Amino acid sequence: MGPRPFPLEALVTPAVRKTLVVQLQAGQTGDRFPVLAHLGYDAADPFALTAVFSHDGRVLAEWTLDREMVAAGLTRPVGVGDVRMRPESRGMWDELRIELLGDDRSDGERHRAVVFVWAAAVEAFLRETHEVVRPGEEEVCVDAFLAELTAEG
Repeated sequence: MGPRPFPLEALVTPAVRKTLVVQLQAGQTGDRFPVLAHLGYDAADPFALTAVFSHDGRVLAEWTLDREMVAAGLTRPVGVGDVRMRPESRGMWDELRIELLGDDRSDGERHRAVVFVWAAAVEAFLRETHEVVRPGEEEVCVDAFLAELTAEG
């Protein structure tokens, strides 16, 4: 008997991808303009979501967000440090307000972006991620994580 074929499905980790139009708040004026948010979730990193913001084909920023924190941000203010979220109502729309703090600027302040996402779209995306890995059933391969850390050193 020869070697058994390795199933291709075993090499692919389940993932969820969604692109949304979100509103980026510009400066102190409060004006908003639309940008694309490319959301991603990969079962190989079950606690994290990725958000890549783009406009006119250019990547503006890429962030890794905590999946549980995003879910909590839909109902109450969460986060300290670089990422803060809270629910907001705008007329008949419920939104998730995401504040992202980046690198230092030359004036001593930090780069800051505020993004507003339609809450129902975030909830739908989270439901899809929960179909891939249910909350509380996340697993992380500690050996692979430690190997990655020691390889970087």
